[in-house]
Amino acid sequence: MSEHVTSAPLGLQGAYLLGERASHDELRTRLLDVAVSLLATDGPESLAMRRIASEAGCSTTVIYTMFGNREGLAEALYLEGFERIRKHLEAVQPRHDAFEYLTALGPAYRAACLGEPQYYSLMFERAIPGFEPSERARTLARAALNLFDRVISDCISAGYLVPTQPRKIADALWAAAQGAISLERAGHLRDGRTYDAVTTATICCYLRKN
Repeated sequence: MSEHVTSAPLGLQGAYLLGERASHDELRTRLLDVAVSLLATDGPESLAMRRIASEAGCSTTVIYTMFGNREGLAEALYLEGFERIRKHLEAVQPRHDAFEYLTALGPAYRAACLGEPQYYSLMFERAIPGFEPSERARTLARAALNLFDRVISDCISAGYLVPTQPRKIADALWAAAQGAISLERAGHLRDGRTYDAVTTATICCYLRKN
């Protein structure tokens, strides 16, 4: 008789560990939300561990334990912004047709960026002067957009797009999207029509000619 093996936590200890992890994640999210809110309202000088702890109702020791220092906190905020974009993209209902799926992801990316203005400012507009994400953080940030790479790969396999490295197309699309979003955030564009135009034009550059 084979022994049943499971990786799921068991009994009271497992329940405790799950609860402890959930509590940790909840506190971490609260600390990041407090920090990014202070950054938006009072500027980068407000990112003092003591002030964040006071606003969040915890000790500074907790913050130092989670993030190490101010630079670690800034990097955590940077990665949290990309994680929120990833979740927004993955909430898009997959389509049976790869090209339809790709075109649905474009507006979702814009909505994600505009829906998180405080994080967007930190991720793309140097809201914290002097902060430079580590190479590891940049790699993780780009990985948050890997859904585009996968769907573009499916579009290539289906014959919609020219055979090339999916990331080449994804990065061109990302650059076009970011340009339009930045102009919209700065008040130069009033709506998403230019965003739709430039992202559609970028995709059309890679359409396979039959």
